Amino acid sequence: MTQSHYKNLSDRWRARHQNIQKKLWSKHRESLMWLSNNYRQLVSGSLGGLMLLTGQVSNFFPPSNIANAESDSANAQSSIVQGVDKKVFLISDLAQILPKDVRPLSLREEREISDILSRTYGIKVVQELEGKRLNRSYGFIGAEQHLARYPGDNLGSHFDSDEDRNLYWLAGMAPGLGAWRYFANSVDSLLQLDKDREKYYIAVQTFLSKDFNSRFAEYRNFYKYRKMLVVNPNNGRAIVADIADAGPAQWTGKHLGGSPEVMHYLERFDGKQKGSVLYFFIDDPNDKIKLGPMNELSS
Repeated sequence: MTQSHYKNLSDRWRARHQNIQKKLWSKHRESLMWLSNNYRQLVSGSLGGLMLLTGQVSNFFPPSNIANAESDSANAQSSIVQGVDKKVFLISDLAQILPKDVRPLSLREEREISDILSRTYGIKVVQELEGKRLNRSYGFIGAEQHLARYPGDNLGSHFDSDEDRNLYWLAGMAPGLGAWRYFANSVDSLLQLDKDREKYYIAVQTFLSKDFNSRFAEYRNFYKYRKMLVVNPNNGRAIVADIADAGPAQWTGKHLGGSPEVMHYLERFDGKQKGSVLYFFIDDPNDKIKLGPMNELSS
């Protein structure tokens, strides 16, 4: 190939890259401007926020870029787009929809959020599945204890590694069983899926679903180990969890509970420091989506 051919190819790729940046700016302009004015609050609000930015914050939003954004300057657009992690897009998109108070979301809010989550993670996320829905999809999460996976399971046998034992021992074992009792009949029949279902479980207020009492058997079967995407809207962390217990009671002021592993990953705490999460059904009829953290957002 001649040098002119290489130059022509380089110019074409550069033009394509700039076109992608322009489209991204056009699609997320409001989110980027909101983020440019609020990123310090996002970062200071959670230690997890420090993980959202790659490099020094001051390099991402120089004052000249903020001023030039309104003029659609190509340089300003490029600087902002290149500096913003996808988690920050998610945080800013959600912040424009979520209410200031932690309350049940409207149908419109739920639809908009399910669209954002589906687009962000590349999976189908819905607030209603097979005509069934929980009493809410946004609420305060509290800490749950470990559940016995099989008869005889205890803290001494519960952990697969010393690291997990050190991290989660103090959470303790729940005195009772999960909503569907044991995950396996014995230690010999315990599968990795059973371990994951306990490790990444959540408790939700199934009993507050519409017509739950009159359709108990139907709802019981539907909710059993049903996958949900649980998202901390303040730091962009998300985890695929399964429903393995019912609760908490309404008087607690909490709307769902998370296993020690779920709480740790989401960076959520109990008590006075309790925080809110989004929790939506995952439409996964072929059971292709694995339980556990959504570690990275696709580029």
